[in-house]
Amino acid sequence: MLTAEFLSRLQFAWVMSFHILFPAFTIGTAAWLAFIEGVWLVKRTDLWRDLYFFWLKIFAVAFGMGVVSGIVMSFQFGTNWAGFSIAAGNVVGPLLNYEVLTAFFLEATFLGVMLFGWKKVSDRMHFFATCMVSLGTLLSSFWIMSANSWMQTPTGYAIRDGVFYPVDWWQVIFNPSFLVRLPHMVMAAFISTAMVVGGVSAVYLLKGRFVDRAGVMLKLALAFLAIVIPIQIVIGDMVGLKVREYQPAKLAAIEARWTTESSVPLALFAWPDEEAEMNRYAVEVPHLGSLVLTHSWDGEVKGLKDFPRDERPPVAIPFFSFRIMVGLGLLMLALALVGLWRWKRGTLFSGRGYLRAWVVMIPSGFVALLTGWWVAEVGRQPWVVQGLMRTSEAATKLPVGSVLASLITFVVVYIGIFGAGTWYLFKLFRDGPLPAPQRGQPATPVHGGRRRTPARPLSAPDDPMGD
Repeated sequence: MLTAEFLSRLQFAWVMSFHILFPAFTIGTAAWLAFIEGVWLVKRTDLWRDLYFFWLKIFAVAFGMGVVSGIVMSFQFGTNWAGFSIAAGNVVGPLLNYEVLTAFFLEATFLGVMLFGWKKVSDRMHFFATCMVSLGTLLSSFWIMSANSWMQTPTGYAIRDGVFYPVDWWQVIFNPSFLVRLPHMVMAAFISTAMVVGGVSAVYLLKGRFVDRAGVMLKLALAFLAIVIPIQIVIGDMVGLKVREYQPAKLAAIEARWTTESSVPLALFAWPDEEAEMNRYAVEVPHLGSLVLTHSWDGEVKGLKDFPRDERPPVAIPFFSFRIMVGLGLLMLALALVGLWRWKRGTLFSGRGYLRAWVVMIPSGFVALLTGWWVAEVGRQPWVVQGLMRTSEAATKLPVGSVLASLITFVVVYIGIFGAGTWYLFKLFRDGPLPAPQRGQPATPVHGGRRRTPARPLSAPDDPMGD
């Protein structure tokens, strides 16, 4: 039976799943742009200038879509989640306001210089503006992740008459899970962007277009992933230890662990049966669960049966989402390691099968990011503030028909607007890194509505990284 609470959760999940992709991509592309322009300041070659302007257009579109979807989300706190706004607004509201006052204002101040100031300010000033926009995206993630982490591991508060009041802002902001969840999210954004950079480069190499520029981008994406993915695995392990300490029911759902045991196996695959409180078709590795989850061969892991049924999260979504996230992470790591091997052998650009693998993996970073977010949010249920406020208490008492109508409206509008935005992003990718205007010179003439570079054979310059 459909309820207003369930539909409100579904609506928020729909909007959030769209919204999180664009800010994550802008976090990555802003840092990527700062790197490109920094290299251009040193080398002063057309290659790096063309790459900068190409990714600047991509960033601008993604940034705009992220802002639009974020504005819509803020309204839902008042319409669909009034109970949460009344109870937790004293804590969460200021954190979100700090995001506007610091991150958004910083981005807005320097975004105009970044987008339109190439011929109006000095090189160093323009580079500074790009760095400030990148810093703004990171500050935005700081405050958003602080607010969300407080909901996962609340500290520094007092409750009076059912309302949360901050008593120690330091504890509120730097709550127990924040310092590991923030870098985990930022790294996920960087990795998602690197997969797009490498995948787009592979498309150009397969088609023999922009070979010198594509060669540079692929090598940079490859080197970045080879370094960052192992770091992300370590950070992810630290997040898991925090979940075990503060949200044991979530961990039990992630692992579909029903009874509290020591020396538990690691379930590679299973079909969780919540009614029977057991797993079907389980494929498990003995002892590995305790080793991974507790860093001890015979460590104890709590089971779901230790918690009342009305305090257990759904099992299927966290269980399968987590395995999709980890599986894609391992595939991305394998792609990077194979690329390093091919790079060393001098065959990085000549293997069409390897380049096609990059193309197939373009969305993998975003899928891993989304499934990780679903693990965090669905695994927290039935709490909106862990252990203190239920989601049912946070939801506004609305007519089912009203919530259903707004949900349908959101689905239709988002598919239309963001479908068009995504189509335009693909158009920009198809156009590629065309020659960019130099200072004091007009743009390269456009013939037939699109600048084109001649097709070139599938090869790379002798030393594209040294251009």
